[in-house]
Amino acid sequence: MAASVNKILMNTFTIGALAKSCEVKTDTIRYYEKMNLLRAISRTESGYRQYDSESVRRLRFIRKAQDLGFKLDEIQQLLSLSMDESADCGDIRDKAKNKLAEIENKISDLNRMKTGLVELSSYCPGKGKPLEDCGILAYFYED
Repeated sequence: MAASVNKILMNTFTIGALAKSCEVKTDTIRYYEKMNLLRAISRTESGYRQYDSESVRRLRFIRKAQDLGFKLDEIQQLLSLSMDESADCGDIRDKAKNKLAEIENKISDLNRMKTGLVELSSYCPGKGKPLEDCGILAYFYED
């Protein structure tokens, strides 16, 4: 019994150790807890949160999903799917494809904005000219 208790204790992390292992701030972990994305497995007698290796895995999952553009509510859906015995790989793929389509739309919007700004910047005669000659300002003010 003592060996299993020691093993459990050796595999627990404080919030600081968890944050360090996943390169996040402790406030981030607290926020994820508030959003029900992560939870401490227990608390010490003095009230310190304790996390296990599954918490490390889950936190890394969250961070990697965020790096790919998933929002926290979408990450919650992915986490739920990953524990749903009736779900399959296609369900996860659908979430990834939906995110890809969203990102492609954003890229299209950004390219449109870039094109507009390139054209707009050519309207301005440049440094040393009075503001009344600025084609950019004229464009923004016109009907």
